[in-house]
Amino acid sequence: MSTVTVSGLIEAHAVDVWRLLTDLPGRAARPTVAGPVELLTPGPFGPGTAWREERAQPGGGTLIEEFLVVEALAPQRLVLCSAGAGADYRITWTLRPVRRRRQARTAVTITQEAVPTDPYGRVVALLLGGLAARAVEVALRRDLADLAVAARATGSAEAA
Repeated sequence: MSTVTVSGLIEAHAVDVWRLLTDLPGRAARPTVAGPVELLTPGPFGPGTAWREERAQPGGGTLIEEFLVVEALAPQRLVLCSAGAGADYRITWTLRPVRRRRQARTAVTITQEAVPTDPYGRVVALLLGGLAARAVEVALRRDLADLAVAARATGSAEAA
């Protein structure tokens, strides 16, 4: 199993970060790494919610990924799973409010765990583990940066 973790600070209340993170239809209106989102389940966001999204790849091209919400504890913790070729992925978003000088900030940590599901996945993990971990780290940092940009844009729009 390989694990990659990234952390950052977003200038917004945790509830606002949570809203941006879980507003799947709203992603279409924001310029992000993720492209169009197709909801696969009806109803409100929570455990059991599933969607498909198109994601830009660093070297060009796109990748279609499906996600399923395993746990949603607003506005603190979101756990997703995604099946891949030869591995299953578990992505955990943790949001923690941070107060400094009366400014709302949220410490965000994203952890992705990859568990090989077949011999092919184990071989790929062994051969490309470091390279794959770096690619995952880049993708997670881009997701975090996109969320921070959306939070700034939302904060600016609300202040106007």
